[in-house]
Amino acid sequence: MARKSATGRIGIADVALKAGVSHATVSRVMNGNFTVDPEIATRVRAAAVELKYQPNPVGRSLALGKTDTIGIVVPDLANPTFQAILRGLSRAAAEDGYRVLIADSFEVPSEESILAGEARRRCDGLVLCAPRMTDAELEEIAPSLHPLVLINRTTAAAGVPSLVVDYGQGVQDLAEYLTGLGHTRLAFLAGPAGSASNRLRLEGLEAFRARHPEVEVSMLDGGSDFDTGHEAVDAVLDSGATGILAFNDLVAMGLMSGLHERSVNVPGDISVTGFDDIPFARYTTPTLTTAAVPISELGGQAWHQLRALIRKEEIETPDTRYQPRLEIRASSGPSPANLAPAT
Repeated sequence: MARKSATGRIGIADVALKAGVSHATVSRVMNGNFTVDPEIATRVRAAAVELKYQPNPVGRSLALGKTDTIGIVVPDLANPTFQAILRGLSRAAAEDGYRVLIADSFEVPSEESILAGEARRRCDGLVLCAPRMTDAELEEIAPSLHPLVLINRTTAAAGVPSLVVDYGQGVQDLAEYLTGLGHTRLAFLAGPAGSASNRLRLEGLEAFRARHPEVEVSMLDGGSDFDTGHEAVDAVLDSGATGILAFNDLVAMGLMSGLHERSVNVPGDISVTGFDDIPFARYTTPTLTTAAVPISELGGQAWHQLRALIRKEEIETPDTRYQPRLEIRASSGPSPANLAPAT
């Protein structure tokens, strides 16, 4: 009778002993290596069946160099935007029999390269979603992470597809819309300092200011979550702005909650806009004007690009740019100065 391992599981050593072959021979047979003599292979398989041996899936994956798993690193999994990207990625990958390993850096840039390296060692490919690391760090680490797909970042490294939202144009569209409503004093609640998408928004606002020198645009510290928007109420009121461009929908929602607590009417006193169009945006009170991003599509397309890299197929469009769409809802309205006086 075969001796079980210390864990109580029949192992490769038991099959090797039963079949009278080496451990390496059993491994080659179990992994479908056809260089093993057919007679010996038959003996190994018979021993495996008799012992009810089940190959270790992790060990088998390592032996084959294929895990049927991909990784994704996100800066903040609590953010519904990244949840939606993950959902799109997971659904698309599952159709091809792949699972997704998730790593959350919790908005700590120094953790990203470590997490990315660890995830890549356990997976067949990696998606880096809106990484906060510096350009220099990204350029340095990207070659070691192949196959790699980037979301909302680009790199000069060869063979790394990028999916990028045009945040600069999106924030300009929002600013133009508010200006069209008569707002001449705007404020931007900025995102995390290390965010590339925040940098794109700032560049977009610089272009807007160049076209509209008559419009004052204040730059205020913000963040990427509900709390930072809620905590920005004093700064927003002190700025005198009547039109607010929040970094994203969560920040905008936090701000609207804080303004409501101060009995500030939105949009009667201040218009508030967000960015991304997360599912909650249409259910806030008032409903949130925002720039809609095809979030789930980003995740699905990331898988299609990564799948092509894993299969060593040619990618027709390695760099894809998405244009946000303006969603006008009830949180924005005419500047108070343009409202007709009550009769």
